[in-house]
Amino acid sequence: MIPIDLTGKVAIVTGGIQGLGKTTALMLKRAGAKVAVNYFDDPAGVSRQRADETAAELGDAGLVMAADVRSRSDMKSFFEAVKTRFGRIDFLINNAAILRDRSVKNLTDDEWDAVVETNLSAVFKVSQTALPFLQDGGRIVNMASISGVIGFFGQANYSSAKAGVIALTKVLSRELAARRINVNAVAPGVVLTEMGASIPEAAREQMLSQIPMKRFGDPEEIASVILYLCSDLSSYVTGQTLHVNGGWWG
Repeated sequence: MIPIDLTGKVAIVTGGIQGLGKTTALMLKRAGAKVAVNYFDDPAGVSRQRADETAAELGDAGLVMAADVRSRSDMKSFFEAVKTRFGRIDFLINNAAILRDRSVKNLTDDEWDAVVETNLSAVFKVSQTALPFLQDGGRIVNMASISGVIGFFGQANYSSAKAGVIALTKVLSRELAARRINVNAVAPGVVLTEMGASIPEAAREQMLSQIPMKRFGDPEEIASVILYLCSDLSSYVTGQTLHVNGGWWG
């Protein structure tokens, strides 16, 4: 047996209070890492309740803080708080994302801008802001999507953003190789999170028919790949997009 032990390491998971982000944060904690997650503090207070729940689950090994991934100043303050609390930052998992699905014919500028800003531009801004804080030999893992590879009806904004994440991952891997920082992307298929459940039933059934394994992914199955990319087992893996989709290729 080859265990993955991240004791002494510190990970950041953006948007880590729900869904795949939270599953990843808890898995990294189980592997021994200290874990910090940020969240968008919505006016309704829903995020704060989830943040409190996540903080309780992470315990002393965690830090949960409101910070908008679209804001360089918010994220700089967040990274400074993590560094002060835990002394270092080894892993950055760019997970935060939103959906605003609509056909191109009906897609508004605001819906396009909101998705591209959160799902692509923020990955650039967060990664750039993180560089002075990230340990040499660290890892960046960007969440892409099968949608960014094959494109889905009604997801021009989301597919374009995720395709951009894949390209950005390749560039970052080249630019950060001198610091031994490996940069990879994970492209899940449909995963049974709140976001996955928001897909209309008819569309989900049509998607399911195209998956050779005849099932959707479980969040832990995606988090396990992220755990691998944060481990020493992936020391020669960089610039790659790992497709975790049950064999689904459109």
